[in-house]
Amino acid sequence: MGQRKAPKDGDRKVGRRALLIGGTAAAVGSAVLARDELARLWWRVPGVEKPRKEGEVDFAGARWVAASDANWRRADRPDDYGIDMVVIHVTQGSFDSAVKVFQDPEHGAAAHYIVRKDGHITQMIRELDVAYHAGNRDYNERSVGIEHEGFVDRPQDLTDKMYEASARLTARICARYDIPVDREHIIGHVEVPGTDHTDPGKHWDWDRYMKLVRAARTAPA
Repeated sequence: MGQRKAPKDGDRKVGRRALLIGGTAAAVGSAVLARDELARLWWRVPGVEKPRKEGEVDFAGARWVAASDANWRRADRPDDYGIDMVVIHVTQGSFDSAVKVFQDPEHGAAAHYIVRKDGHITQMIRELDVAYHAGNRDYNERSVGIEHEGFVDRPQDLTDKMYEASARLTARICARYDIPVDREHIIGHVEVPGTDHTDPGKHWDWDRYMKLVRAARTAPA
């Protein structure tokens, strides 16, 4: 999350377009829906959307705790939005406080996962869906967001168990969506264009983390 201020996600909670399903596409005024916009919406046809089960997680061993549905947008990724990035965050608070604010509909933001200091992983939003975590609409649509319990100015918060658990999680996400394991595709929140956040901060050991991700990526599942 970085700085403790009300996040500005960049996602509009009201859709930019209207779609009539039943053989015709509607135009709003004189604007015609662009081809790429229609391609992103094909899955909204009844019966096309991927099946969902309440409480289902995408990473084995994660615990499901649902974020407020005001803090994410329903989607059917990667069919409507391709996933090619993982964004690393630090909560600037405790694990419990992060869960609480992600369940708050007034907060306006949430990440897919939170990794606790002891390595426990909680999933709050399905990878299918667009989490409001990066402060940039395009990056939200194409990424999975992972929060880490702690403060950017406290290197002691970044524990061995946290690094190792997070690296396994990122490795599985990269394997699932064929994301290259490099710093162009695994980035910090601070690197998202337009953000005012500083996480994961100067104490986050990128060299160590990337080595752990690569090792986990090549390890047997």
